[in-house]
Amino acid sequence: MRISAIVVSHGHAAEVAALLPVLRPQVDELLAVANLPGSVGEVPEDVRLLQNPRPLSFAANINQGIAETTGELVLVANPDAIPEAGAVAALAAFMAETPRCGIAGPQLLWPDGTWQPSRRRFPTVTGTIVRRTPLRRLFPPLERQRAHYNLDERPTEPARADWLLGAFLLMRRTMLDELGGWDAGYRHYVEDIDLGYRAARVGWESWYVPAAVVRHEYAAVIDRKFLSRHTLWHARGMLRFVRKHPERLVAF
Repeated sequence: MRISAIVVSHGHAAEVAALLPVLRPQVDELLAVANLPGSVGEVPEDVRLLQNPRPLSFAANINQGIAETTGELVLVANPDAIPEAGAVAALAAFMAETPRCGIAGPQLLWPDGTWQPSRRRFPTVTGTIVRRTPLRRLFPPLERQRAHYNLDERPTEPARADWLLGAFLLMRRTMLDELGGWDAGYRHYVEDIDLGYRAARVGWESWYVPAAVVRHEYAAVIDRKFLSRHTLWHARGMLRFVRKHPERLVAF
């Protein structure tokens, strides 16, 4: 199956410059989106560049990239996610063998090679409140919410996931067409959770494929600060999620 890749940059020209030469040999088509002026510098000759006249939400940029590409599989890669050799091929091979896999994600590692939890369970309201308020000082999420992060499970073979961190995802275009793409109403944050949830509701599966390895810097701004614009964006995203999916209000 043909693979199209989309990289959206919002002021990350240096990271994009490092990523594109690594990613390009692993895909059939590569589109870089500059969401702000100067967000993408020089690109390889066979990489397409799309420059936005005005900034769009991350999900809107992804939808724009989906419309501008043609592959049966669509890869979304953050500028700070660097795939190891064969990573995309491993994801694509698994999807070829698993017809209902609509979303496949790799094993993410921190730049120093340690494991990064990217296979997660759908959030609950109480769990989100703890993670995004000073309550996290009393109830450290990585200690008290081990189930949410699947911290006690480190599969060495492909495993089902509720949702996967959106840093590096391979998706089936037929699924994206059925869902109407990503929800562009999310400012930034939660759109990857929403995608996995909507996919699951109509019978598509999300899978973690550890044979595919990607190094991910992962700024994790909202994990370090309680009060910032990122915190506000995340809160708005979660409110949108529960408005769309009110059944999650009673999930514990």
